[in-house]
Amino acid sequence: MQKRTFKTAVMVVHDLAATAAAVVLTFVFRFQDGALAERLHALPILLPPFLAYAGLVYAWFRLYRTKWRFASLPDLAGIVRAASVTALTLLVLDYVLVSSNLYGFYFFGKVAIALYWVLQIFLLGGPRLAFRYMKYARSRQSQARSATTPTLLLGRGADIEIVLRAIESGSVKRLSPKGILSPRADEAGQMMRGVPVLGGFRDLEQVVADLANRGLPVRRLVATPSALAPESEPDDLIARARRLGLPLARVTSLGEGMRDAELAPLEIEDLLLRPTVAIDRPRLERFLTGARVVVTGGGGSIGSEICARAVAFGAAALLVIENSEPALHAVLNGPALLHAEAEVQGALADIRDRERLHAIIRDFRPTYVFHAAALKQVPYLERDWAEGIKTNVFGSINVAEATVAAGARALVMISTDKAIEPVSQLGVTKRFAEMVAQSLDAERSGPQATRLIAVRFGNVLGSAGSVVPVFKAQIARGGPVTVTHAEMVRYFMTVREASDLVLTAASHADAEGRGDTGDQRAAVYVLKMGQPVRIRDLAERMIRLAGFEPGAEIEIQVTGARPGERLNEILFAKEEPRVTLAGIEGVMAAKPVFADRAVLEGWIFRLREAVAAGDRAAADAVFEEAIPDFRNRAAAIPNTKPESIAPPAAATEAAPA
Repeated sequence: MQKRTFKTAVMVVHDLAATAAAVVLTFVFRFQDGALAERLHALPILLPPFLAYAGLVYAWFRLYRTKWRFASLPDLAGIVRAASVTALTLLVLDYVLVSSNLYGFYFFGKVAIALYWVLQIFLLGGPRLAFRYMKYARSRQSQARSATTPTLLLGRGADIEIVLRAIESGSVKRLSPKGILSPRADEAGQMMRGVPVLGGFRDLEQVVADLANRGLPVRRLVATPSALAPESEPDDLIARARRLGLPLARVTSLGEGMRDAELAPLEIEDLLLRPTVAIDRPRLERFLTGARVVVTGGGGSIGSEICARAVAFGAAALLVIENSEPALHAVLNGPALLHAEAEVQGALADIRDRERLHAIIRDFRPTYVFHAAALKQVPYLERDWAEGIKTNVFGSINVAEATVAAGARALVMISTDKAIEPVSQLGVTKRFAEMVAQSLDAERSGPQATRLIAVRFGNVLGSAGSVVPVFKAQIARGGPVTVTHAEMVRYFMTVREASDLVLTAASHADAEGRGDTGDQRAAVYVLKMGQPVRIRDLAERMIRLAGFEPGAEIEIQVTGARPGERLNEILFAKEEPRVTLAGIEGVMAAKPVFADRAVLEGWIFRLREAVAAGDRAAADAVFEEAIPDFRNRAAAIPNTKPESIAPPAAATEAAPA
């Protein structure tokens, strides 16, 4: 922070000195002899207030927000606008105030003001561009010395230029770009920052061979987001890369403009989804800047990503609550939190421990609480049903009550699409927790009231228990890939997408929903997840992406549905009235449907008794009374007779992917 303040002070001093120099040089170039002497004599009186005014103008146009090493056309445009405002101010003063009342003649004159405008732009913009070029030249030399891996860049020109800038700035290291392949035919033959466009994706083999013949053997491929878009046929690109034996990495971005771009190995799941929903970054920055955020279950896949995104969008303080010591240690020592500017704390605690939880949250004084802690694996909860109730119901009640007691602005409860017409302990415990949150939310109104909402979404790629890493491991072993039912479909999201949309839903609940009457506010938010994916189709595509043929080289087995599973997931209950969210992409909402508070307390009391007695039938009776659709659990998929697509005998020794 001190380093940033010092750099900002240096920029302010430079710009004010440049402004003073522009005024003095204007007088020197425009006037002579007595006219020049008279103006220079008045300069000590007129210049200080003008410099103070100019400093405010420069701050208004955000000239101090951008590092000089990244100076660009938008920054130059800001300088032109700021110089124009100061020049127009001089014109007004010269023609309206000074000339008629003080001197009887124009102190500057139109020609002098035009000259000042040109000099001001040059003196403000010139050093910035010179500094950027110096850094660019130095980074090119450094990059040339450190580049060790001859690389082909894949993607459209706009993406490629950003990657090349990241390489030049040092954000992406140890790459030596030897050529570019673009899906756009009109870019072939062009040069981008000194690197030639050698063809399209279908020319990959030929380009690699040509470069090898010239003594430049390509050792790596780097794909930008445009190279992985469906219209670019990424499946074919991966197949070609595998045949050539070249590792394929993708470009990720941790900041605006990809100035902090990094490379990550291309995972199969990167190609399994539709294009992700565009996130309104300014909205989330306004929502979280300066906020104090608590995340329960912060060591899990969703919880840890919410932690990372919260600090990325400007949270001032973060408290990670986790009952697993290894998980807490891992998230606190991950790069996203370890190097965050926010104040980051961790607490070992179980959300079942009411007193401990209340004390932690009360002492932290949160602005927002994100409740991601839960037991989520369907088969385990069907067997250990009481544990699911203790965590997903009683634990959620503890979090909700602690949030309200601490006076936080909002609690966001992470729920699941399995909560509607539930057929599993996971679904029914999550639905009951939603009802508790809705009941507490309905009791509060006004600008200072705590909002309590739930956000539902489906399966998260890469999370613990997700089907994708299971399939990947099975393919790596040579199969078989196991599918519980041939017609089962599921919604899928990436961890990043789910977390960003959870924050977006929370921002809406906190802003637009605050102040509405209790029965009108949205209480349940559902993330748009596109079309559900047929699990068998997912397995077949993953096998092909790994370079094998399903059925011929890798077997697919249908093992039969597990307890608590169903074919399709449902996003909204029939009785939940929808709410239109104006201006928010990727999120849908519904108004609350909740029970009377006294009735709800009776159900909670009976659940506690059922858990204490180990009486599952009594617990199910409470759920059936509270959630009539839970009787539909008979609609869960019956176990089906296992079937398989067996490979021919000659193909059983296929090598792992």
